[in-house]
Parts: sequence; structure tokens; C-alpha cells
Amino acid sequence: MRVTTKGRYALRAITNLALSDGTSPKAIKVIAAEEEISPEFLEQIFFRLKKAEIISSVRGPGGGFILSKPPSEVSVRAIFEAVDEGLDLTPCTSCTDDEIPCTKMDSCLVHNVWKEASERINAYFESVTLEKIMAQQGDKEMKTLLSGEDVRIG
Repeated sequence: MRVTTKGRYALRAITNLALSDGTSPKAIKVIAAEEEISPEFLEQIFFRLKKAEIISSVRGPGGGFILSKPPSEVSVRAIFEAVDEGLDLTPCTSCTDDEIPCTKMDSCLVHNVWKEASERINAYFESVTLEKIMAQQGDKEMKTLLSGEDVRIG
């Protein structure tokens, strides 16, 4: 399993959005500039996130994007799934009932190893929410303030 650029950018952009005040929309161009992501690529990502109802758009002057749900209800897994980021380790762990990716799946001695590992990865990403990520950022900022260093988000 390897998280692609699309998955990494989606998570960075949504985290950026979550760290904003949450009540006023944030323009995609602003997020793209702050995260150093192509605005065109971010538009494609946000289209998928909007379709998955993770974010909403606000039109007009001062428009942009806001989270559709509280940060505690948005998991990293949901973000990855919205942008079609696969989290499975092998083809046999990503199959549906309609497809059989491997003819040896029923007799394969290691199929359960891959299946359990995939389940654990999915469970981990389901357990990590935007709220947890934001709390970790707050912990970092507090430590930095106490140490007297400059604070940089992102």
C-alpha cells in the first residue's frame, strides 16, 4: 500500500480547512497557495470530497469551502475513500463479491495475513479523525511556544 499524491494532498487540504475558523468559507486558491498544491488538481480533489459530503461549497463573494461535518466525524479513511485512495495491500484484499482476483484465494495460506493487515490499516485510518489531527497540531504549537521557537503550520 502506498498513499498517492492525491491522497496526501486531500488530507493536507482538508486539515488546512479544518484548522481555519470553520464558520467562514475558505477559497480553494488560498488553500492551494498555503499548501503549495496546484489549484487545478485541488479542484479535482475537492469535487470528490464535496460529492462524498465531507465538504460543502459556498458561492458568491467571500465564498469557498467549509467542512460539512464536525472534525470529530471526519476520518482519514473517509477522506481517502472519497478520493479513491486504495488502502488495501494486495488485490485479494480489495476484491468484491463479484470479482475473484486470484484463483488460489481459497487455498492460499497467506491470504488471511494480507486480509488481517488490510483490516488493521483500515481500522487505524478510521480511528484518526480531523479532530485528533488538530489536537496534535495544538500540542505541537504549545510545545513550540514553550520552547520559544517559531510556529509554522503545514
